[in-house]
Amino acid sequence: MATKIDPAVEKLTKEFRKKFDDVRSEVEKAIVGHKDIIEGVLTCLFVSGHALIEGVPGLGKTYLIRTLSEALSLDFSRIQFTPDLMPADIIGTKMIVEDKTTGAREFKFQRGPIFAQLVLADEINRATPKTQSAMLEAMQEHSVTVGDTTYKLKEPFFVMATQNPIEQEGTYPLPEAQMDRFFYKLVVRYSNKDELAEILNRTTTGYKPDIKGVMSGEEIVKAQHLIKRIIVAPHVQDYIIRATLATHPGGQYAVEVTNKYVRWGSSPRGAQAVTLGAKVQALLDGRYSVSFSDVEKVYLPCVRHRTLLNFEGQAEGIDVDDVLGEILKATPTMSEAAA
Repeated sequence: MATKIDPAVEKLTKEFRKKFDDVRSEVEKAIVGHKDIIEGVLTCLFVSGHALIEGVPGLGKTYLIRTLSEALSLDFSRIQFTPDLMPADIIGTKMIVEDKTTGAREFKFQRGPIFAQLVLADEINRATPKTQSAMLEAMQEHSVTVGDTTYKLKEPFFVMATQNPIEQEGTYPLPEAQMDRFFYKLVVRYSNKDELAEILNRTTTGYKPDIKGVMSGEEIVKAQHLIKRIIVAPHVQDYIIRATLATHPGGQYAVEVTNKYVRWGSSPRGAQAVTLGAKVQALLDGRYSVSFSDVEKVYLPCVRHRTLLNFEGQAEGIDVDDVLGEILKATPTMSEAAA
């Protein structure tokens, strides 16, 4: 017997899918290819998460977030991370302000670029760990504390950070605690022949995309609440848990490739990310419950930055995505108890 869906929920889900497609279409007016990256960034936004994008310069990472801010009609700011960037350059600082009428002076907090709804942290691994850590509270708590005062950030709040995987001179690799704050880690690949031809046609002929704002901040917040209402059946949740625990070497669900190449596995945030990401996939497919295929689609971007290879894996040049792919293949969808 089919489950009866609340008409109000059905209406909301249809509206979400339409809005998601509208935003994606607007972004694709400017960004050629990279459909998986666009969908991944939007997924992070709609689950109130943050995205870490890795790729060599010139692949459109900065252009993507700028275009997204126009399609969503949200406040946008860019922070260019450099070795001399200080925490106050991000969150703001107290400055002496003089009253023009009375001449009285007082300290007044001047907000930094973190006080926006869409924040681009460009080349985040170029700043020192002290400066990188200044973003942790904002990303996790959606607030900034200066002295004894806490300032709430305007919702929705989304950080997209970029880093260059090739050039390591003068960089500071993100510590594991900060990597774990990102919902997805998305890897931008090179464009293919047809995509590169379209890029040239758009960028060397005076073409200027007309990006329209198709979604407001209030609608995004409503969508974030809707996604949490999607159902995850116990046997699917069990699969998510086992696939997460399978990244822990020496653990009960560890597989051969885990014990051979993995040093540290995913934290509970990895399981949370897989669950929420799979819920978005289910909604986009017109379903109200998560399937095994939804889990498999989002597993890599959720877990790749939460799994560290050991010395043997690094020495052999093993790709963490290949390891996770083998882990997922070796993890049965149904546990022995359920079967």
